[in-house]
Amino acid sequence: MATMPSHGLRHLYTTRPWQKTYRFSTSLASLSSFTEDSEQTKSNAAETSTTKSGPYFPKRNQTLELVCESLAFKGKGLCKVEDTGFVVLCDRALPGERFIGRVTRKKGNYAEVTKLKTLSPPWDLVDAPCEYAAYCGGCKMQNLSYEAQIRAKEQQVHDLVIHVGKFSQSELESLRIMKPIVPCDIQFHYRNKMEFSFGSAKWLPKEALAEKQEGDSNYALGLHAPGFFDKVLDVNKCLLQSEPANMVLAAIQDCWRDAELGLSPYNARSHVGFLKHLMLRSGRNLNNGLPELMVNFVTSSYKPELLKPLVERVTAVPEVVSVMNNVNTSVGNTSVGEEEYTLHGKPYITETLRGLTFQISANSFFQTNTRQAEVLYRLIEECAGLRGDGSEIVLDLFCGTGTIGLTLARRVKHVYGYEVVPQAISDARLNAELNDIHNATFVQGDLNKIDENFGSNFPRPDIVISDPNRPGMHMKLIKFLLKLKAPQIIYVSCNPATCARDLDYLCHGVMEKNIKGCYKLKSVQPVDMFPHTPHIECICLLELCDNPS
Repeated sequence: MATMPSHGLRHLYTTRPWQKTYRFSTSLASLSSFTEDSEQTKSNAAETSTTKSGPYFPKRNQTLELVCESLAFKGKGLCKVEDTGFVVLCDRALPGERFIGRVTRKKGNYAEVTKLKTLSPPWDLVDAPCEYAAYCGGCKMQNLSYEAQIRAKEQQVHDLVIHVGKFSQSELESLRIMKPIVPCDIQFHYRNKMEFSFGSAKWLPKEALAEKQEGDSNYALGLHAPGFFDKVLDVNKCLLQSEPANMVLAAIQDCWRDAELGLSPYNARSHVGFLKHLMLRSGRNLNNGLPELMVNFVTSSYKPELLKPLVERVTAVPEVVSVMNNVNTSVGNTSVGEEEYTLHGKPYITETLRGLTFQISANSFFQTNTRQAEVLYRLIEECAGLRGDGSEIVLDLFCGTGTIGLTLARRVKHVYGYEVVPQAISDARLNAELNDIHNATFVQGDLNKIDENFGSNFPRPDIVISDPNRPGMHMKLIKFLLKLKAPQIIYVSCNPATCARDLDYLCHGVMEKNIKGCYKLKSVQPVDMFPHTPHIECICLLELCDNPS
């Protein structure tokens, strides 16, 4: 189990020679357009741009010699064409790396290249411990030292707050708004949930293709190869999940291809086949604190007799307390089934978080890194600055299964949670009951489709907690919050680009829509929830201006 050395933090904020120039460049504003909510963010980027890259524009298939300056959205390496300032992105390029790349894609203000050859190595290169790191798209930053990873993530949040959020560097410094990133003390085996896919088209790297023998099985169980919806990288072990989960994966890999079992993987093109996905979830036994595991087979039809040999294999692993079968008859790639059956044990596992007990079913949402979720929720509670007299009203938007609101409920007057997914609301109510919490109300509703009546069934909150998914908040919800004028908003984000955009709207308004902002940004706290991946979590505290109009 790898942990970050304590001495590593001393070098966490060391400025590289390129960072000073890059920090004030407009490239990050352009890069904000890479978010899923691209159109709104592109508009922000254009408005904040102060320089132009000039007439230079590379041609498709042109080769360029580049130096990676930093990591941008989705962990892609950000480079600039020499003497032009033109922005180029390259997947799997790392800061300091000099390489030859071929232009594969052109956009209005940037291009993407494929790396052909490394000329000089990155600054903080390390050996990746995972044998699949060079091919798997899950944790593509394994060969970058962890200190460099979190340094790059912190820098990315900083630049997005400036270029997309439109906050000045002097403002961030004088008010001490930006907080140092909180690293994760465990960098491997931290995920409590992993989803693997069965496939009939095994993806192989070029060097392995030459060694493939006629008659070799083309079946695979693992992770989708980057850029392919129908090809699967066969994996026997994942260093992000627990050891018991890896034992289950190995047990299934050892037998599922046996022709005598009559099992076939689902073909994403022909839509024929039985086995679709394997989901492994880890929890903890509440009585003895030992790990417990749920195994969920997602199939195209309900045929328990076909799964029986696999169930016998996985239940030989002592930690397995639940085996589920989700039946998904659609042609889509989702792991959520229309029907669910319990094949062994109980239909849930349990976990504790901030002193509360949670039941986790096959399709429940639960923070994927339990240990770091403890840190995240503690920071949220500190941001809330509760008075201690139990008088606050909390509005918990995008509440999921209620974990954030419930961890605050015992110290406030009432929590009102809203979430679009019906099953999540059911789980939230169950979790409240399990923990004997009676001052939490959870309502199912789409926060992207609220109308003028929204807000009529709860009192004006003292604290709003908003934890949207990657696209961020809809403009309807932004308008509602600006009209509501709650004294405090805690914005929890898994996408710093759309988060920065929404901070701009809440604080500065939207001029073209004649919307005035009425909040001041007090702090931005990045948290690394997922080491070796490009994902970043942020906690932002906003307070109502003294004289909001």
